[in-house]
Amino acid sequence: MNFISSIWNIMFNNILSQPAIFIGLIVVIGYILLKRKWYEVAAGFIKAVVGYQILQLGATSLKNTVDPLLKGIQQKWSVDAAVIDPNFGLTAANSALESIGVTTSFAMITLLIAFIWNIILVFFRKYTKVRTLFTTGHIMVKQSTVATWIIFLLIPELRNMGGIVLIGLLCGTYWSVFSNLTVEATQELTEGSGFAIGHQQMLGVWFAYRFGCLFKGKDRNSEEKKLKLGGALKVLDDYVVSTTLIMLLFFGVIMLILGPELMHQVDEANFGKLTFPVYIFQRCTSFAVALVVLKTGIRMFVGEMVESFEGISGSILKGSLPAVDCAATYSFGDPNAVTLGFLFGALGQMIAIVGLLVFKSPLMIIPGFVPLFYDNATIGLYANMKGGFKALLVCCLGSGLLQVLGSAAAILMFQMGPFGGYVGNLDWATLWPAMGAIIKYLTVPGAVLCIVGMLIIPQLQYQRNKKDYFTLGMED
Repeated sequence: MNFISSIWNIMFNNILSQPAIFIGLIVVIGYILLKRKWYEVAAGFIKAVVGYQILQLGATSLKNTVDPLLKGIQQKWSVDAAVIDPNFGLTAANSALESIGVTTSFAMITLLIAFIWNIILVFFRKYTKVRTLFTTGHIMVKQSTVATWIIFLLIPELRNMGGIVLIGLLCGTYWSVFSNLTVEATQELTEGSGFAIGHQQMLGVWFAYRFGCLFKGKDRNSEEKKLKLGGALKVLDDYVVSTTLIMLLFFGVIMLILGPELMHQVDEANFGKLTFPVYIFQRCTSFAVALVVLKTGIRMFVGEMVESFEGISGSILKGSLPAVDCAATYSFGDPNAVTLGFLFGALGQMIAIVGLLVFKSPLMIIPGFVPLFYDNATIGLYANMKGGFKALLVCCLGSGLLQVLGSAAAILMFQMGPFGGYVGNLDWATLWPAMGAIIKYLTVPGAVLCIVGMLIIPQLQYQRNKKDYFTLGMED
């Protein structure tokens, strides 16, 4: 018994409690199953481990950049503040798990179970009607981590492997079912390119596709409104520039309101002898730097992880569609719709934030770049395709409102305010708070009800189009 305990302690301390090593070993297993050469397996392990460590470095830098701002807000207005962005959601969820003494490696086990469950649902697609394999690895990491915190918070007695299995089934069902919801929409937008969306606004994509046509009129396409976007707006194509500008707009304005004295008090190490304008600019560029570092790490280890899964999915899941990052759609449809979707989504977020301030909400929401841009740009493309400019305007404005108001409700429900962040993407501001409410009051039966309810959705999709359901996006 002591021997077994010793082995477990070694595994826990050196593997399970070390997410970078754990991810590396998942890659090793995948490459071995793909019959890769030993040196390719070793290289994959090293890149996965180093990539995850870079991610951790970026996440720490993000937290250090925003912490002083959150402290300043709390001191000035005595309210909690949180950034709605999946990168902050990941950092906040990790901190939340650590606060209850749970290793973040549990979230990686959740990811593995969820992915296997996705494979099973696709393998038995004749019965489940699920056609899509979620392959957007960096999204999987963030969602599995946040979902682990949500269930551990709502059902404390499931802070064990039984709970991890349940969370994995919940996450895997969400990935499978809601990426499957985007198949028809994406094939129409991309003219049958053979992929679906695997991101965090899949419900929004489906809604824009199904209901955008209600707004269709003579202005079928945003191009017909003669809104030629160019010149200065082209800088939004550069991720670093657009992130910095948006942070200057939101963070910079907040820091100006807080004032140099308070910011110097809460961030003396970075403020130093700088003038206030230079300090603001430096903090906002630091935000962009941290995001670039984080994205670099994610790209490195996720690239290895996804590749290690591709052989498996390719051999046993023939005929399925990959669900990929929403950015893959940006080369299709009207290019103006991407920028317009972002701008109207930002307007919706601003209106919602003003509303929170007017009604003296105990929680202040700080917009993050990923939901602000990727959700609304993507939804704008699909809405514009179905209903033109009016559909884009309504859907993206509504998306921005829901992102802020829904996230505020979710942050309060899931007690993420003290940790300073939440995912913020549309699905996590609408669907997940709704499921959270069910699970909060019904506990385990509620989670099972959510899983079963989601699995009914592909059955309903199939009934609408039995003839072409399994051939959409497939090459002849």
